[in-house]
Amino acid sequence: MAKKTFQGVVVSDKADKTVSVKVERRYAHPLYGKVVTRSQKYAAHDENNEFRIGDRVEILAVRPISKTKTWKVTRLIERPRGIETTAVETEGGNA
Repeated sequence: MAKKTFQGVVVSDKADKTVSVKVERRYAHPLYGKVVTRSQKYAAHDENNEFRIGDRVEILAVRPISKTKTWKVTRLIERPRGIETTAVETEGGNA
């Protein structure tokens, strides 16, 4: 049986080795036919702390890693444009 995979956007990277990924799904309402967007957040394992807020990633269902973490980030799909800040850039300026 194939494992479940979702694509979503990283909304938090504050925890160590964990990112929160928001997955949105769209479907037609059964009675009215209007397209409805629902979202859910998943805690996903990020071993090397390499993913940042705004990254579009793919997550894969795995065995439980902790109480709330049963997903693992498998790959980076795209990074947002223009957001490449480092610690050196934010420190400098005040001489």
